Amino acid sequence: MAVETGVSLTDLASYQQKVGYSLDGIGKVYMGREIAQVMGNQGAGWLERPQRASSERPDRLVEALGLRHTDVVADIGAGTGYMSFRMIPYLPQGKVLAIDLQPEMVEILNDFKQARQVDNLEAILGKETGPQLPPNSLDLVLMVDAYHEFAYPREMMSSIVQALKPGGRVVLAEYRAENPLVLIKPLHKMSQKQVRKEMQAVGLTWQETKKLLPQQHLMFFQAPVS
Repeated sequence: MAVETGVSLTDLASYQQKVGYSLDGIGKVYMGREIAQVMGNQGAGWLERPQRASSERPDRLVEALGLRHTDVVADIGAGTGYMSFRMIPYLPQGKVLAIDLQPEMVEILNDFKQARQVDNLEAILGKETGPQLPPNSLDLVLMVDAYHEFAYPREMMSSIVQALKPGGRVVLAEYRAENPLVLIKPLHKMSQKQVRKEMQAVGLTWQETKKLLPQQHLMFFQAPVS
């Protein structure tokens, strides 16, 4: 089924190389946005910092997902599994696929899984161009402060869309670029307008943006139902 995206073929067909130097970027531009550098496994401690519970309110985020007991959820850019493990109690007959591109993060995920005796979480080493999951296998994909770092966002999202079940959902949390009081490096923030443009380009439909989190957009998208 053809999807009307409102995005030119030129935008979709290529990446551009940025002229000039960005301290926190990789010099690669997608749809007008410079892609940010990846936070390495050295940042694992920051992902697990105690104050994150109040500064980001992951409890509100998980509640807002409306998870069903049998859902299969992919947490892409899962890092240490900070969000993955918070979803587990909501999925007694479901499963979390915690996917990261760094072997060191996957090792941490497996260590946490063993320590917490979790059966319905699978830690997966992904690829830059996509999670490589079977078609029609996912109910929901969650990306928390991760999408802006994907080196191949178009390929990654196309792979994700193929893995979603008809009507499956994609949820992104990204620090609000529109708000100068959100003290995060500029390339690690995204505007709602930019996120919607990039998701629309791969055929996802924006459903809503929930204003539940102190510093982040929480944006909901849906795949075609057929």
